[in-house]
Amino acid sequence: MTRNWTPLAIAYLVLAIAGLIGTWFFNALAIIQLRDFIGDLVSSGPAVSSITVDLLVVAIAGSVFIVAEARRLGMRRAWLYIVLSGVTAFAFTFPLFLAMRQRRLTARVLEA
Repeated sequence: MTRNWTPLAIAYLVLAIAGLIGTWFFNALAIIQLRDFIGDLVSSGPAVSSITVDLLVVAIAGSVFIVAEARRLGMRRAWLYIVLSGVTAFAFTFPLFLAMRQRRLTARVLEA
């Protein structure tokens, strides 16, 4: 079972953990400082708005990829990665999906 954890899958998992810790740190900081989280995203200047739109488009494209790739590989409950991204962060769930996808691909190779 541990043979499915390839170096690439572990790298994706490390990125997922980094994404979770990094985003939750700043989310907690915003809560502690009583910041208007959504307002800060869209009204803190053009650069912040540009990054927000950039990341939103990437998250939507990544969500489409998650659904399509999970269907192609027969991975169940892929929608949970998308829903979980609303509670945690896409910086966590997307690399987590990539890690699980890599494990699935490795398992398919080992089965053949």
